[in-house]
Amino acid sequence: MIPRPMRPFFPALGLIAVLAAICAIVHLMGNGELEGILTEALIYMVMVVALSIFVSNSGVISFGHVTFALIGAYASAWQTCCSGIRRVFMPGLPEFLLHADVPIIPASVAAALTATAVAAIAGLIIMRLSSVAASIALLSLLFVFKTIYENWSSMTAGQSSLVGLPLYIDLWATLAWVAVTIVAAQIYMSSAHGLRLRAAREDEVAARAAGIVVWRERLIAFVISAFFFAIGGILFGHFLGTLAVSIFWLNMTFLTLAMLVVGGLRSLTGAVVGTLAVAAIRGFLRAIEQGIHIGGATLQVPQGMQEITLAVVLLLILVYRPQGIIGDRELGLAAAK
Repeated sequence: MIPRPMRPFFPALGLIAVLAAICAIVHLMGNGELEGILTEALIYMVMVVALSIFVSNSGVISFGHVTFALIGAYASAWQTCCSGIRRVFMPGLPEFLLHADVPIIPASVAAALTATAVAAIAGLIIMRLSSVAASIALLSLLFVFKTIYENWSSMTAGQSSLVGLPLYIDLWATLAWVAVTIVAAQIYMSSAHGLRLRAAREDEVAARAAGIVVWRERLIAFVISAFFFAIGGILFGHFLGTLAVSIFWLNMTFLTLAMLVVGGLRSLTGAVVGTLAVAAIRGFLRAIEQGIHIGGATLQVPQGMQEITLAVVLLLILVYRPQGIIGDRELGLAAAK
């Protein structure tokens, strides 16, 4: 029996406990490749849960959140990357950044806040638009910043790769950030702001008549989700150890959206389950693309099967279960009754 004061937080705590158990099992198996796949999946989970803070509560599909991962990743690199040769890669950096050696955690928070500031400024305009117009505007935002970063050679190395980021991301560091993101999403969903935004999602006219300022509630969710999506981009950069603007483009946009749709657009549990499901499919297909030896035979499929299979899975989900695997249910609802 769940104590009544803990019931609003049970989905988040339950999800974190399940993820911690999965991480412990994988770690004890001692398979480094599998641990790396799970670490990457958890990084994507930070971004998908962050995306759900906005999309799940507002009903507005965002094609532009990868913008904040891009901004956050490079803002972190400006503070932590290759201090000895930073002037060669990014000669246009201000003098105080050229020789800066900021600790990882403060650098990550500062970088995420930089992306959040951009989200707040852009959101003041975009969040006043209708749902469809806002989705298109967010995609345009991604195009704008990708073009800027690809041509801002003195600050981002342009279309070249930026190498030398500290490789501090492991399974447990990523799990910690996932836990923080899930708790933040749960707190927001349970707050008055989350309730008001979901009311506007269900019936915007009635919400306005009840005195809800819809654009303001959307902006609050948008800014919070941008912060954590930027954290996901920062983690991704320090997981790979290298950055390129092309990483933060349409592939990442549609992959994070697919993870959210597969799990369930209106559920925090769905965001977690969808990420794990898609990551498992990608990991399996990646292994088959490289070739799996079974007895004396080799099972191998052509390159590109990951994208084709994910597209087919997404299509089947949309046709046969448009609400996603989980739908709008949350972990522990049955126990809470």
